Amino acid sequence: MLGQVVEADVSLTREQLDVTDRDAVGAALGPDDLVINCAAWTDVDGAEEHEQEALRVNSEGARNVAEAAGRVIYVSTDYVFDGTKAGPYVPADPVNPVSAYGRTKLAGERATAEANPRHLIVRTSWVFGRGGSNFVETIMRLASERDTLRVVNDQIGKPTYTGHLATALLELAGSEDYGIHHRAGGGQCSWFEFAREIVCRAGLDCMVEPCTTEEFPRPAPRPANSVLEGGDLPDWREGLEAYLGVRV
Repeated sequence: MLGQVVEADVSLTREQLDVTDRDAVGAALGPDDLVINCAAWTDVDGAEEHEQEALRVNSEGARNVAEAAGRVIYVSTDYVFDGTKAGPYVPADPVNPVSAYGRTKLAGERATAEANPRHLIVRTSWVFGRGGSNFVETIMRLASERDTLRVVNDQIGKPTYTGHLATALLELAGSEDYGIHHRAGGGQCSWFEFAREIVCRAGLDCMVEPCTTEEFPRPAPRPANSVLEGGDLPDWREGLEAYLGVRV
C-alpha cells in the first residue's frame, strides 16, 4: 500500500499518516486544507487476491481524507473503464471496471464525491515517475538482462509522466471546477510501442517484439482501450525523455 497525502506544500508519507486510520486523518487535516490524495493500493495484480485490503485504502481511506479536508483532489485511474469503447473515454462515459483494482478505485471516486462536495476526481493512466517501481524501470531492467522482450501490442493508452501530472494537479487545485476530470500524456501507444521507445531512448541492445494479451496472461484483466480524453498533458515521449533525464 503506497501513496501520500499532500496538504498545501506539506507532503505526508504513509508512515506519517495512514489514510485508513480515520481518527489520525481527522487530527491531521482540517476544513481549511486542500488535499491532493495520491494514497492508493496500486498493485493491480495483487488486488485480485486482496480486494478487501485494496478497498480499505482506495475507498475507505479516500472517504476519510475527503471527510476531513476542506477541498480534495482524488487521483483515480483509467481502469474504471472496461476498455471496450471504440474511441477515447471522456469523463461522462459509463464506468465498468473489469479488475479488483478498478473496482476499488471507482469505489474511492464515489466515496470521495459522497463525503465532500468540493471534490475534483482526476483520472490518469499508465503513470511513471521517480520514487518506486514503474513500467519504464521494469523494461529497462529486463532489457539489460535479456536479448529479446515480448510486450503486448493490443492494449492502448496514454503513458503519463508524474512531473507533468503534478503540474496539472496544481492547476486544478487552483480552480473550483468540481467533478471528474481526465489528465494523461498526449498521444497514445500500445505497451509494445512504449517499451520499444524506452529501449531505444535508453540505448539498450535488446529486441522488443509484439505479442497479444492472450499470449501474456496476467492475474488481473486489463482494459484493451485505456485512452482518456480531456486535458492532454505534454506528449508521452516528452514525458519519457524528461524522466530518463532525472531518474536516479
